[in-house]
Amino acid sequence: MQTTPPPQQALPSKRDVYWTSADGLNLYAADYGPKDAALTVLCMHGLTRNHKDFEPMIAGLNLPVRFIAVDVRGRGKSDRAASTEGYLPPVYVQDMAALTKKLNLENLVLAGTSMGGLMSMIMAKVMPEKIRGIILNDVGPVVEPAGLQRIASYAGGNETFRSWVEAAAAIGRTQASVYPDYGADDWMAFAKRTCREADDGSIVFDYDPAIVQGMGATKPDWKTNFAMWRLFGVMKGIPLLIIRGETSDILSDKTAQRMHRRHKGSSLLTISGRGHTPALDEPTSLAGIRAFITGLMD
Repeated sequence: MQTTPPPQQALPSKRDVYWTSADGLNLYAADYGPKDAALTVLCMHGLTRNHKDFEPMIAGLNLPVRFIAVDVRGRGKSDRAASTEGYLPPVYVQDMAALTKKLNLENLVLAGTSMGGLMSMIMAKVMPEKIRGIILNDVGPVVEPAGLQRIASYAGGNETFRSWVEAAAAIGRTQASVYPDYGADDWMAFAKRTCREADDGSIVFDYDPAIVQGMGATKPDWKTNFAMWRLFGVMKGIPLLIIRGETSDILSDKTAQRMHRRHKGSSLLTISGRGHTPALDEPTSLAGIRAFITGLMD
């Protein structure tokens, strides 16, 4: 199955959005496409990523909908939290609630990658009346410990690089198993989305290193797993697209199949040649997401 993305199309018009969290942080989101569209796709990234993660998907979909891609606190253009207590999914969801209120957003499709998918599950519980559909990208009620430990092994955030070429090469080494078909140009584009240039000219990761503290140190017990499956059950009345990387070490095939069986209004899409997480610009991903969103517009 083809995984290489098609030629990049132009992004729709982009606007900057800033809003303030309950604890006074200045937060950022990028707003693409028509403000008066029937649907708004709220894009929420993974642990160490930012809003730019979704730009290839947005360009590739080329749909007449509004896309809002956020920089979750501590990432990208959003302020960093005062302490690690500010870096928890329930806090992130409070920030999303403040954003939806500021922009008066209704008729939402939530597109959540990894951590963003966990945020989507919580949002389905606290604001179901606003949500028309959910896309979960490589995450579910059970998060595999091996995957968490792998991510924790390289996601310290303190590493610096002397050039963009060095940054791209380093990222390619840690992510090679996730995107085995990527070449030098792909890794450079990846680096440009996930890193920034510091004041001294060095290249650094574009997130607060504090977001990963303690990651991988604990394993969920049965009580946590039970609670997460109950949370997943809250989504049963909301159309759901489950996307899984074929070799994902975060979302197992067993868990994905169980999610699909439990949620009668779900579809399950497996992306070949991808681990955790699919980039969502693969032809198979784009076709599945396009069909899902178009179906919600009918």
